[in-house]
Amino acid sequence: MIITDWIHTIAGTFILVSLALGVQASPLFHSSYWLWLTAFVGANLFQFGISKFCPMALILKALGVPESR
Repeated sequence: MIITDWIHTIAGTFILVSLALGVQASPLFHSSYWLWLTAFVGANLFQFGISKFCPMALILKALGVPESR
């Protein structure tokens, strides 16, 4: 997997987990404050769409994840 694949996978996982923990209808509900994580991930995805800068990409690059196939 390349960096963009990892970014999509990590972002999707964070969103699903934070929704499971933050929505009252969920059997895993813990606190509605978890929805702030969903907003944070969404804001980072929006910011990346505008600026093409992604902090997660820098972290993955430092860990040696390839940039292209």
